[in-house]
Amino acid sequence: MRSLQLPLRAGPAALLLILCLQLGFNKALENPPRRKVLHFHLDMPRTAKPNEEVSVKLELRTELRECMVVRAQLRSNVRMKGHFNQKFTGCLCEDNPFTFFWDFYSKNTAKIAILIDVINEKDICDDISVVPNEGNQQYIVRTLFIH
Repeated sequence: MRSLQLPLRAGPAALLLILCLQLGFNKALENPPRRKVLHFHLDMPRTAKPNEEVSVKLELRTELRECMVVRAQLRSNVRMKGHFNQKFTGCLCEDNPFTFFWDFYSKNTAKIAILIDVINEKDICDDISVVPNEGNQQYIVRTLFIH
């Protein structure tokens, strides 16, 4: 009789342990950490003098394991001189961040939008590239004050 009491006492404890482990395992499967599609750092002056060269530098990186084709461009509410209207396209991978540069001139204070799109274009990346379902378009708006 005593030999049967030990397994019966361990049974509820073992069931409770299994239940806790199962709940913890399910919780880990429900919410995997989300990888961010685009991280960016923008280096752009806030002020400039009329007709002074303005340089903009945009650094992009991703947490996705797959490579993707990105296009970056500038838009403004006033006309700009120089390389303002250039669109840049490149292959962005987790281990290969990408940097875009623009140099332009302005006579007037302007709102400038930097647009970043993940696009579906062939022959840019060596490997297969992806277009994520969400987070594939971002923009940054800055004001350039001319004084």
